[in-house]
Amino acid sequence: MTTPVVKNNFLPPGLVSNLEQVLLSRKTGGGGDGGESSNPNENEDDSAKPVPSSNGGDSSESNGDDGSKPIILVTNSDGVESPGLSYLVDALVREGLYNVHVCAPRSDKSTSGHSLTLKETVEVVSADINGATAYEVSGTPVDCVSLALCGSLFTWSKPLLVISGINRGLSCGHHMFYSGVVAGAREALVNGVPSISISLNWKKDGSKESDFKDAVTVCLPLIHAMIRDVEKGVFPKSCSLSVEVPTSPLTNKGFKVTKQSLWRSTLTWQAISATRHQAASRFAAQQNNAMQLAQLGRDASAAGAARRLATQKKNIEIVESVGAAKSDFKRTVKYFRLEMLNKEQEEDDEDLDFKALENDFVAVTPISLSMHEETETKIAASEWISSAMQVEQ
Repeated sequence: MTTPVVKNNFLPPGLVSNLEQVLLSRKTGGGGDGGESSNPNENEDDSAKPVPSSNGGDSSESNGDDGSKPIILVTNSDGVESPGLSYLVDALVREGLYNVHVCAPRSDKSTSGHSLTLKETVEVVSADINGATAYEVSGTPVDCVSLALCGSLFTWSKPLLVISGINRGLSCGHHMFYSGVVAGAREALVNGVPSISISLNWKKDGSKESDFKDAVTVCLPLIHAMIRDVEKGVFPKSCSLSVEVPTSPLTNKGFKVTKQSLWRSTLTWQAISATRHQAASRFAAQQNNAMQLAQLGRDASAAGAARRLATQKKNIEIVESVGAAKSDFKRTVKYFRLEMLNKEQEEDDEDLDFKALENDFVAVTPISLSMHEETETKIAASEWISSAMQVEQ
């Protein structure tokens, strides 16, 4: 028996459609006696058919993406090349349970706080991070999260969870206000996305890079529990978790819900000699000039660059004219550098974040956006963590 050949050039479209439906029903067993299954070439024909892509965006995002898997966004404050980010992303990708996307700062922004980049162009470059869809951004952690959630960078605008970390150094107490890693998670919460920030209590003379891998091992059960319960709709609303992992992650005493303490470092400004500053400033000036040239080259139009240069020249002329009018004034220039020094804390409450960390607990501090909700958020988070960890164990 020969197979009829349908030539669309000679048959009416309606008839062609009917013939295709008949052939399809026979092939799937919907009609006939199943004789089609004896065709030895059937499997080969099926396997040869191209699979259409469901991703209409950047082809780089379609690699490994599965629409049925939850979307997880990862950012940090230490920079895109930090080991904490690398170990975390690698663990999430290897599990194969999530679509992992990364949007992280190009350089260290650990003390950037909740700052945004305004009136400046932010450069975004694709990055190769352990099989995830990743971008590095010339901005802050808040820039990264805000950009990722706006819908312009990725083909989605709202992930299931945002993970910020793992950061080198703790973010307890007042450090939460300075912390870029906490700010990244807080920005997600501002946009209605559940989030978690993770910091490792890094010790300069005692910690090693593999501690980040151990910190990932410690935190993965909590991350899995969050993803599971966010999907179920039972994770506390308007809540972000700030997680502090002790210096030796694998010897921790368990998770403990904590309160934000008044712990802070002493901010010390050191006077720097002019000679020492000039040597450093020449190097900084060279970098700044290179960055300015690159910025000009990235402008959308030469006219825009010209207008900005004209404005800068105008401002310079104004400054020079003012300086000329006050020629009798002798300007004094001084240089300072900020250092953050740890100091002993006098608080004795065992439920405070830094105290739990000192006692080798994994400190979990719930964060809300409103002071009026802090008590309710902490109670809800405490109940959730207790039940979630029991399920995971």
